[in-house]
Amino acid sequence: MTQSSIHPAKISFVLPNSIAKEVGFEVGDSLVAINGFPLRDLIDYQFLCADEYLELDVVDNKGQTHYVEIKKDYDDDLGLEFEKALFDGLIQCNNHCPFCFIDQQPPGKRDSLYLKDDDYRLSFLYGSYLTLTNLSKKEWKRIERMRLSPLYVSVHSTEADVRIRLLKNHRAGQIIEQLKWFQKRQLQIHAQVVVCPGINDSLHLEKTLTDLALFHQGDVPTIISTAVVPVGLTRFRPLKDELIPVTKTKAKEVIKQVQSLQKEFYFKFNSNFAWLADEWFLIGQEELPPESHYEDYPQSDNGVGSISKFIREFETTAKQLLPAKINKSVTLTWVVGNAVKKVFQPLVKKLNKVDGLTIKLEALKSHYWGQETTVTGLLTGEDLLSQLQGKDLGDGILLPSIMLKHNDIYFLDDMTVEELAKQLNVKIFPVTGIEELIQICLHISTLPTMLNK
Repeated sequence: MTQSSIHPAKISFVLPNSIAKEVGFEVGDSLVAINGFPLRDLIDYQFLCADEYLELDVVDNKGQTHYVEIKKDYDDDLGLEFEKALFDGLIQCNNHCPFCFIDQQPPGKRDSLYLKDDDYRLSFLYGSYLTLTNLSKKEWKRIERMRLSPLYVSVHSTEADVRIRLLKNHRAGQIIEQLKWFQKRQLQIHAQVVVCPGINDSLHLEKTLTDLALFHQGDVPTIISTAVVPVGLTRFRPLKDELIPVTKTKAKEVIKQVQSLQKEFYFKFNSNFAWLADEWFLIGQEELPPESHYEDYPQSDNGVGSISKFIREFETTAKQLLPAKINKSVTLTWVVGNAVKKVFQPLVKKLNKVDGLTIKLEALKSHYWGQETTVTGLLTGEDLLSQLQGKDLGDGILLPSIMLKHNDIYFLDDMTVEELAKQLNVKIFPVTGIEELIQICLHISTLPTMLNK
């Protein structure tokens, strides 16, 4: 675990009409401490701000120190946003998983692409997965004291020897004891299992899921849900690893196995408990389960039911927003990964029913990563450039922002949206949701500045 010393929390935005705005906070100011407690991260900030009386140590954007007293209602938000969620640095991963996506990237890109976080705070705040192998006693105590729940944990296997083999870390074998620690304190977890054929599949996968199901009992189940995800491999991974890709045959095998277990879980818990990521069905070329299968979508951000959820939201939004016709004819190219080509075609058909609107679906694979079947989030600028160059792209490209790291301007290969737009000589419209996608389709003529959004 690597961690730097605490730095002041630099403010990136002050909400209009907020307490902070009234007090006089400005972008670039830094918050050092609240009620005498230095801030390690956004969790400390949120926890300490719950008080009715606050004493703030502040350094303004000119370097001057201030002492500010605030009286407010309990739980009232100050209205501050910060450049980073962690003020004392990132807790990085010390595992050596051969399937780690960070290690499956080419060298020479920007430094941020190679940061491997294993930070429980990002797990609590944003749902990123951690392994629990890097926590000190101090961090375990903090999780307990602050009731940081639920966390998202990469389990992969409940068998000590198999998990050690996968994570290349002897501490990985403590997973069952760690789950019992959460159980004793009534703290909760969303788990994931990345299936690596020949290592943690078949009987190993069955044992892992049945073991985890033992923690899905009582009024406060320790394991709320489990996602089963196929390993993703790129052409940049080390040649000496023991991994093999998920084939169509293997995908069908895992689907059958997990669906059989789901029946048992539903009988016991009235819940499927363990869900297959959509990618299994795309690789196995099988129909996705119905929307009802996913219950309350506990792991949609992990690709579990995300397609069904997207289609449902699209149908609802399209019904509300799509007109019968538009005044000015528009042609746009919607770029997605080829894994979702089949399921997205009906959506394009619905958009094209609008008189004057033409949407062309370009379903691409990633030559950059060396993948024949590619999800949208892994397409790079290079992939788009090589497969779209020379094509009639109409009035612009609808670009799902999931291709951009943390909604940045960069693709995963370091190409920027602006660079791609110039090379393709076309406007690019990054879209973060269905409503925005439809609004761009309907109002493109009034959005001349969207190129560098």
